[in-house]
Amino acid sequence: MASKFMAYRPVVMSTHGMVTSCNHLASMAGLRTLMEGGNAVDAAITANAAINVTRPHMCGIGGDVFMLIYNAKTGELAALNGSGRSPGSATIEAVKQRGMERIPMRGIFPVTVPGAVDGWVNALERYGTWKLDRVLKPAIEYAEKGFPIYKKLQRDMNAALPVLYSHAPTANLFLKHGRVPEVGEIFVQSDLARTFKVIADQGPDAFYKGEIARKIAACSKELGGFLTEEDLARHTSNWVDPISTTYRGYEVYEFPPNTQGVALLEQLNIVENFDLVKMGHYSADHIHLLVEAKKLAFADRDHYVSDPDFVKVPVKQLTSKAFARDRANMIDFSKAAAHREAGQIDPGSDTIYLAAADAEGNIVSLISSIFAFFGSGVVVDGTGIVLHNRGALFSLDPNHANRLEPYKRPYHTLNPVMLFKNGRPFMACGTPGADGQTQTIMQLLTNFLDFGSNIQESIEAPRWRSYVGTDLRMESRVPEEIRQELGKRGHDVKVEEAWSQELSNAQAIILDQENKALWAGADPRRDAYAVGW
Repeated sequence: MASKFMAYRPVVMSTHGMVTSCNHLASMAGLRTLMEGGNAVDAAITANAAINVTRPHMCGIGGDVFMLIYNAKTGELAALNGSGRSPGSATIEAVKQRGMERIPMRGIFPVTVPGAVDGWVNALERYGTWKLDRVLKPAIEYAEKGFPIYKKLQRDMNAALPVLYSHAPTANLFLKHGRVPEVGEIFVQSDLARTFKVIADQGPDAFYKGEIARKIAACSKELGGFLTEEDLARHTSNWVDPISTTYRGYEVYEFPPNTQGVALLEQLNIVENFDLVKMGHYSADHIHLLVEAKKLAFADRDHYVSDPDFVKVPVKQLTSKAFARDRANMIDFSKAAAHREAGQIDPGSDTIYLAAADAEGNIVSLISSIFAFFGSGVVVDGTGIVLHNRGALFSLDPNHANRLEPYKRPYHTLNPVMLFKNGRPFMACGTPGADGQTQTIMQLLTNFLDFGSNIQESIEAPRWRSYVGTDLRMESRVPEEIRQELGKRGHDVKVEEAWSQELSNAQAIILDQENKALWAGADPRRDAYAVGW
């Protein structure tokens, strides 16, 4: 079937290696690693560290990382959970004693232990071929010598000015004489360069037990936060088992809780009960189905998903075909649901995404985040580190699965994805965008697997995103007659710009096993680029 929408960019193809990320400098850093003999894991972490510098408001060593890694030599698919935990003194009572009825989005209180550095080291030690000091070289170079401010970074800085002004070290890092830099001005991050050099020289202990840990803890103490040196020192990453389902003959692998990966698998299982081709590509029925499937899966996600070390999450039931059939029967094609309750179980997310693949068949699906734009808004003085605010997702309801408790990992929206075909890796894909992540991936996968769009067409096709209740945002490229029909069904349709960066930024790499080729797509909404050789 021919694609309904033509792509603005061509698919990128190569045979030796491929990197796709949300920034061309980071993609090139990862590609250089591949060209110099590094493998896909080395390249992915090189690119991730570089994005810390070139998109410092989206991800970094002040945040977390999740990776799906396929090792061609062993045939193993591994999942690395590099998310940090809450401070040991962070309790519901302690927060309420400080006069808060909920954990604030900004400031020191939503800061949990950053897990990215330890995650990188764990992945390199198990599956990489390079050491940490070597993969950090491009990031150090970009931070030390600087790079030109680009339009989207300037736009995001302007949008977040109140956050940047809220903390002196944050303003000193991002603002030039109190103003947002102009497009083309060189942005140097000397403190971050020095921090990376310390980590390169001394390893992860410098971050979790050494001088960097002391600076982070001192910052927390000064601002009245909970995070201490002890909290940082006890951090560990975890290797976990991926979870999966099937869709249209493909095996789809996701990250288990504490992430929202179960939601994507449930959405796929619900949608598989319907004939999308018969509905028509970008028909009102097609979009309505995906939106309503999201609402059902999110109700279950929000009710059940938390840190499995603290709460039993019924993953098997949530990802079962039978459960999805029951949920699918609840969809009314004539009416948008304003609210959904979680399904009954029988007892028994701001962010970057990147992917890398090499000539040996190794492939990495990686997602990293400091949560909101500029995270907590807190920069640790003298380090260039922007601390994330992932702890804002904890609940202060003592009966909620995701309630705040000491040393607990918060619920995460991050969920890297990998597809297999006939037991062999076929695609790595993912996207930033918090609650929009599984929605964007669903659109990408149905465009590709149901309607036959190529990977770049699947990424570039007009996008929508469902928010709370019947709130539905759509790019203006979605035909007006479709928007009107959805409005008649009860969706509160709001039109976004034609290429809205607010509606996420998808990337994907395909392994063509038959021809031994690599295919990649990158989203133009946030200046993403795929590069290969």
